[in-house]
Amino acid sequence: MSHHLPALSPAELVDLARQALDIEARALTELRTRLGGDAGHAFVRAVQTVLACRGRLVIMGMGKSGHVGRKIAATLASTGTPAMFVHPAEAHHGDLGMVQPGDVVLAISNSGESEELTALLPVLKRQGVPLIAMTGKPQSSLARHADTVLDSAVAVEACPLNLAPTASTTAQMALGDALAVVLLDARGFKAEDFARSHPGGSLGRKLLTHLRDVMRSGDAVPRVAPDVGFGEVMSEMSRKGLGATAIVDAQGHLLGIFTDGDLRRKIEAGVDLRTLSARELMSPSPRTIRDDVLAAEAVSLMEDHRINTLLVTDASGQLVGAVNTNDLMRAKVI
Repeated sequence: MSHHLPALSPAELVDLARQALDIEARALTELRTRLGGDAGHAFVRAVQTVLACRGRLVIMGMGKSGHVGRKIAATLASTGTPAMFVHPAEAHHGDLGMVQPGDVVLAISNSGESEELTALLPVLKRQGVPLIAMTGKPQSSLARHADTVLDSAVAVEACPLNLAPTASTTAQMALGDALAVVLLDARGFKAEDFARSHPGGSLGRKLLTHLRDVMRSGDAVPRVAPDVGFGEVMSEMSRKGLGATAIVDAQGHLLGIFTDGDLRRKIEAGVDLRTLSARELMSPSPRTIRDDVLAAEAVSLMEDHRINTLLVTDASGQLVGAVNTNDLMRAKVI
């Protein structure tokens, strides 16, 4: 192997990268187009097979296909489809005992001739386990023995030598993602289910944290009666440090809000604030959110309407809490 590096310019390096990405993008576009024909019928059969499976979806693959298989298994397992990866070489030495009646096997091989996989076919057939093949060669040994064939063929690899699995593994990965997403939807899998399988990460926090867990409540919520003057409004805002105060009637129902932004706008407009009551100062019918929603919904609402503070009400319209962007950042849902 030569150790002399080719004298490529930065523009040529970027151009080569773009060519690789173009090849992979074309492979995915062709994959998508094929789903309009027989490949689409096979995909539907594969989905139905997995949905009818009483056990787990066992995924196998060698080399780069094995790395893809591990990722597909992880994605399926986190989106409601019990799945596991079994290495074909290990399966010959006892691990095939992991495959039980009631399971389904998804075998991934671009050539469809991987010796470690094809050697397992008679055993799988004897067990009566449904076999789904994901391969780029529909006439291969693996495809011929499979009950369902997912066609992951690509015209050319992104590797300049057309040797290293690149576009073919991208196609496998994308087809696996498509399978996971369709199964997720078919099972009615919800955000809360996803969060339960990801409790430790930031995604889990966003999906599991309810607004009532992070909002200010009780005496920490700034509120004034509608007839108090400007001085009392400012005093309440300073005491509670939220940058706003709610205006509520004697029954605790929300009438309006007055924020730091409102104060600035009124000063800029030359309004004599000292003569005004809370009712005259407030913005009526403020945007609110229910206390039983996920904190992530509050983040979305605040971002959509470019506001920093949200008042929280219960089902009857009573003011029960308040939250601002700092509260949500402390709770790590932003």
